Amino acid sequence: MTDAARSPEDLGRLAQSLLDELARVTDEPGRITRTYLSPAHARSIDLVGGWMRERGLTTELDPVATLRGRRAADEGAAPRTLLIGSHIDTVVDAGKLDGTLGVIGGILALEEIERRGLRLPFAVEILAFGDEEGVRFPSALSSSSAATGTYRREWLEARDRDGVKLAEALIAFGCDPARIETATIDPAGVLGYLEIHIEQGPRLEHWGLPLGVVTSIAGQTRMSMTLTGMAGHAGTVPMDLRRDALAGLAEIILGVERIGRQGTGELVATVGRVQVFPGAGNTVPGRVEASLDVRAAADTPRLVALERIAWEAGRIAERRGLSVALERNVDVPTCPMDEGLQEAFARAVVSLGLDLRRLPSGAGHDAMAMARSFPSAMLFIRSKAGISHNPLEWSDPLDLGLGIEALVRTILDLAEKERDR
Repeated sequence: MTDAARSPEDLGRLAQSLLDELARVTDEPGRITRTYLSPAHARSIDLVGGWMRERGLTTELDPVATLRGRRAADEGAAPRTLLIGSHIDTVVDAGKLDGTLGVIGGILALEEIERRGLRLPFAVEILAFGDEEGVRFPSALSSSSAATGTYRREWLEARDRDGVKLAEALIAFGCDPARIETATIDPAGVLGYLEIHIEQGPRLEHWGLPLGVVTSIAGQTRMSMTLTGMAGHAGTVPMDLRRDALAGLAEIILGVERIGRQGTGELVATVGRVQVFPGAGNTVPGRVEASLDVRAAADTPRLVALERIAWEAGRIAERRGLSVALERNVDVPTCPMDEGLQEAFARAVVSLGLDLRRLPSGAGHDAMAMARSFPSAMLFIRSKAGISHNPLEWSDPLDLGLGIEALVRTILDLAEKERDR
């Protein structure tokens, strides 16, 4: 006997309840901070894994701490697998929805298919990645990269701010970095990868639409910048003889902003993290370390901007008597989404009586890494005022429910295609 289908309103309220519960799992009381391989990450795996098992999924933790929940196929002798997922790590002082919605939405979509007594000719695996944000270590998208066999071994040597190596953190978490290759999913057995996600931008709200189909994900480069000058006494080193690394960085940051404003292809460039050494109020800064994030909807504007920033940084450093080093940590090209899976999402949106709009993503997502090996697609859900990476991040529960119902219909659409295959 089957249960009545939940309405989008009911699905949205249920999703909001689970999102609220997961938001209470944090490493910093009073705000949501859940970084990769932290105690809160471990507790979130326990919580989300419990939700998966309550709904009949079998769970396992892979060697890079990706939680996997699997629903077996109902029919077919050699069924393929549909992958659905996102991430459960967060930025510092995060919102409740980024990443986590994609995991919870996938779990609820499978529960809804089960409630309705529907059968699938493929297995479905929910992937709760742990390192999409790259906040603790400079290794963004490492979890999903492991799933596609493109994990970079040098990431294991990266250290967090406390000096802990990523390899050490994995071992302490109960994972085995020597077995990372076993996290790779064979693309021959995969139907595709789907991810639902809040937009993190204002376009759907501007259009008055709850859902949008993603066409591509902007390419991005993340770099570390180090400027080295000479530390000195703030009261005795004359202004014209200083080699102030922080002042040099300040000038470079203004150059980054100018280059970002002048670029094309929706180019954006950001310096979001700065560390000053020795970091004393009465000492001229001798060294600074900073992040650089450059993104665009096409590769050429991003690469041109990077060349201009490197030239500008070198020119400023030379004039100020500083040395500058730039190191690329993440370099991902623009990633188009699979046209066939886009169309499946589009049919689901239209079937809900909604107008169809397509849009690119300016933010990076696990779908970028997954697309290296599997057909991949994303569905965006409207974000209030486009705010994200912020406690004010919010989407209407009805919009959440519509997104989950669209995912259900997309899964069923793909099931019909798989039966005809």
